[in-house]
Amino acid sequence: MALPALQTILDGHNVALIRRLVGEQGRRHRTGYVVAVLCMVATAVTTSLSAWIMKDVINEVFIGKNGSAVFLVAGAVMAIYMVKGAATYGQQVVLSRIANAIIADVQRRLFGHLLEMDVAYVLARHTSEFVARQSFIANACGTILNTVVTAIGRDLLSVIGLLVVMVIQDPMLSVLGLGLMPLSVFGVQKLVKRAKKAMLAGYSGGMAVVENIQETILGFRQVKAFALEDHMRGRVDRAILDVERAANKLANVGARTSPMMETLGGLAVAAVILYGGWRVTSAGATPGTFFSFITALLLIYEPAKRLARVHVDLSSNLVGVNIFYDFMDEPARERDEGPRPPLAVDGGRIEFRDVRFAYRPEEEVLRGLDLTAEAGKTTALVGPSGGGKSTILALLLRFWEPSAGTITIDGQSIDAVERRSLRRHIALVSQDAFLFKGTVFENITLGRPGASRDEVIAAAQAAAAHDFITGFQNGYDTEIGENGTQLSGGQRQRLAIARAILKDAPILLLDEATAALDTESEQAIQKALDRLSRGRTTLVIAHRLQTIQRADTICVIEGGRVVESGRHDELLALDGRYRRLHDVQFGGGEAH
Repeated sequence: MALPALQTILDGHNVALIRRLVGEQGRRHRTGYVVAVLCMVATAVTTSLSAWIMKDVINEVFIGKNGSAVFLVAGAVMAIYMVKGAATYGQQVVLSRIANAIIADVQRRLFGHLLEMDVAYVLARHTSEFVARQSFIANACGTILNTVVTAIGRDLLSVIGLLVVMVIQDPMLSVLGLGLMPLSVFGVQKLVKRAKKAMLAGYSGGMAVVENIQETILGFRQVKAFALEDHMRGRVDRAILDVERAANKLANVGARTSPMMETLGGLAVAAVILYGGWRVTSAGATPGTFFSFITALLLIYEPAKRLARVHVDLSSNLVGVNIFYDFMDEPARERDEGPRPPLAVDGGRIEFRDVRFAYRPEEEVLRGLDLTAEAGKTTALVGPSGGGKSTILALLLRFWEPSAGTITIDGQSIDAVERRSLRRHIALVSQDAFLFKGTVFENITLGRPGASRDEVIAAAQAAAAHDFITGFQNGYDTEIGENGTQLSGGQRQRLAIARAILKDAPILLLDEATAALDTESEQAIQKALDRLSRGRTTLVIAHRLQTIQRADTICVIEGGRVVESGRHDELLALDGRYRRLHDVQFGGGEAH
């Protein structure tokens, strides 16, 4: 009867997954599992004793009419079930705590490994994939070890104990009663593939539900503006229906073990009653032996059914464990290979030399780029969309790696220094300023965790944010909502600038930092940016040329190269590409 479960555990790929999980989590919770197994042993022993004692109940009490034995047997039965109840409680409490600890550990590891992945890896996947990992996969890892331990420690030991009772009481009846059980192996084997398929479908469907709900929330204004309520409702309803169907299929597959085991059990009990009844009435066997045997036979079918079902449960949960290790085995793309020295900034001169980069092999974005940003100066990048301006900043932050060429800061190749050290020396303010859920104070201090309140206020004042912050009822302790939904675009941008000011990095990257703002907000923020960039090596991307006219150097980026560079007046005098861009914005001309 235990063969299906054992066969699952001994299956090649599955055993590797379970062995790996046991190696990581089983040893860590060894003491807890020892306590749980001892409780299960007590449960199995008391279950077997409850069948064994039936012989004395029948022979001594009912047939022998031994009055003194009544109290002895009743007391023994009470003691057996008290021990069984305490052991069951201990097992459940210990295993629940272990499962919760494993789930928490898996969630931490999943999130920690995610933080070691690069931007390209994350952007290539929908956020629902990561959310599903944190919930479904972690629960699968927490469940599967307890399933194995419970199957072996409680159910298998109970089956073995009851088998011992049955064989001791009557070997021939044991052969008759258990002869049909091997048939269960073949029936359960057929269910395993269906269980895996249903679990995968449920996992994929769950991701689709999360994905559609996330997109609806993130694009809620568009949903309302375009009256897309029915469309989005239909998408979510279809995804939910897929999950429902997969869950029903999985439940159906798991439940199919019950009628099979009940039918085989009924046949076995009927055969035992026929043969055992004949033995008692015609062959001199004692009724106590028969009732002890039949009690053991009836008791053995519950753990046997659980063992039959555990094959399906293990197979379905192993889907989650497999996904977990597939992700954990992904190379950590942002882990430095070997020890690297920290970046030492002395001025902050940035050089791109013959840099090439492509997001896709067939479409090169940077084509031999040569660019220099002098220390402590402001270098502006302008040009048509798709020319590679934002890519330059992304490569400097090492969100991606160039396919050729070198990028240096003060003569140090950025791929030869510690990645986190590089980023500590760079502050980024982008067009889409992202704020985290929390207070105004907490969001600003992300620039430099541990900064004092006075330092935060000083940064906010420099960013022209202090006045509107103090206008809130709770001031710097105001909750701003998810991604600052309680704030205007200009307010969000000023908090992002305050965060960059507090970071006090020697290199500043401004990626269209004022592009989405109204004129009044743009002017206020531009003044804050001018203060922030003073004395820092600054790379600024702008489409509005009026914001970068005072830059020390303006580089026109087109086709992945610098096609023009110089100061504003110098570039106008060249009467080239920059002049045409300028005339489009200020003189009504047309850029070619």
